[in-house]
Amino acid sequence: MQEPLLGSEGLDYDTFPEAPASPRERTRAGVLQNRRVFLATFAAVLGNFSFGYALVYTSPVIPALKLSSDPELHLDKKQASWFGSVFTLGAAAGGLSAMVLNDLLGRKLSIMFSAVPSVIGYALMAGARGLWMLLLGRTLTGFAGGLTAACIPVYVSEIAPPGVRGALGATPQLMSVFGSLSLYALGLLLPWRWLAVAGEGPVLVMILLLSFMPNSPRFLLSKGRDEEALQALTWLRADSEVHWEFEQIQDNVRRQQLTGITPILVYLQTIFDSTSVVLPSQQDAAIVGAVRLVSVLIAAVTMDLAGRKVLLYVSASVMFVANLTLGLYIQFGPRTLTPNSTLGLEIMTLEGTEQPPAMSFNYLTLIPLLATMLFIMGYAMGWGPITWLLMSEVLPLRARGVASGLCVLVSWLTAFVLTNYFLLAVNAFGLQVPFFFFSAICALSLLFTGCCVPETRGRSLEQIEAFFQTRRMSFRP
Repeated sequence: MQEPLLGSEGLDYDTFPEAPASPRERTRAGVLQNRRVFLATFAAVLGNFSFGYALVYTSPVIPALKLSSDPELHLDKKQASWFGSVFTLGAAAGGLSAMVLNDLLGRKLSIMFSAVPSVIGYALMAGARGLWMLLLGRTLTGFAGGLTAACIPVYVSEIAPPGVRGALGATPQLMSVFGSLSLYALGLLLPWRWLAVAGEGPVLVMILLLSFMPNSPRFLLSKGRDEEALQALTWLRADSEVHWEFEQIQDNVRRQQLTGITPILVYLQTIFDSTSVVLPSQQDAAIVGAVRLVSVLIAAVTMDLAGRKVLLYVSASVMFVANLTLGLYIQFGPRTLTPNSTLGLEIMTLEGTEQPPAMSFNYLTLIPLLATMLFIMGYAMGWGPITWLLMSEVLPLRARGVASGLCVLVSWLTAFVLTNYFLLAVNAFGLQVPFFFFSAICALSLLFTGCCVPETRGRSLEQIEAFFQTRRMSFRP
């Protein structure tokens, strides 16, 4: 990394020294009232709602299919593992395609294109008559999720004014969390086929709204469509006086031309089934989803006040404590199943497995729920929303489309390995081992944040790019 990123000091962890406020920053109050940019952001992040919904679709569905009387849909251990993890392979493929589509179609059209595999995937799962339809549907919804994961943060960061880019940059994660929470809530009421049908709705609404939204002005300028870019920026700001910002963007274009969150979310209900918990696992999963939503709301409010770096520190520290607590509880806490069952994760609600007899209340049984809530809270406050925002902030415009797709590809290939081998690792070593591993990753993320992550709060994308290009500690010309 560049030298200015190392050894940053200051109580607010602000890597970039203060610069005189720009005209756009001085009118932040007016920007906050600009409903058009918020509407465009909302239209785009509906794709993240569908992503979050599809990601955790297996949480209530796997236990239901393990009890299915239909031999074509009954899942054994290996099939359940593939059903849970194949989403990540689709997401990796979606990230790979985003490397091309982000710059070929543009950010907005790429997000809209994701609706095609999403709708087909949900339809396949809703009408599944065999395992292959479930796996294909899950892969297609994963592809759509990977594509939106690469395109939506870029689109949002490129249309957002600097003063609220942190808050708007948290909305993709916020909507993803809201989508997951909606799935958990609906899972208490609807059969698994109707859960897939319900997933179609947000996708169709996204297509409708995005049809009326402009493309990213920065993308349009990079393609030489200056007049369209100016029109888009004027519409987004609801202001005819946008020439200062437009000239800054135009000048910049001319110069160029593994925390464990995915397996935990995918197997959330299953993990609760395998530990001593007070409430039914379905209710525990829904409670955790609600906590995740509240935590992302906190991050959205504080990201432009506290800064990105402080929240990353807090996030990694909380996740470290939560993962370590879960690992220690599983290692030394009460067992719910037979001693040789490796905490029973490998026989999740299999036929013939009886629930243990009712026992007197033990406060220790609150630990899995509280620790998981703490972990989700920590992730949702920092490493969930901020990493994707930082990706879209620090990448140069000419590489933003390709590099964001590459980031998603690597992220979801890693998620596939973790998700697919999660149950195998549990069966071989015990459920506590993955959580100890995740704890170590969180500790490393603290070190990485301190050494390599800049503070980008309140800076325009052009200022951030100039910082990396010149390796200066100041934005003065």
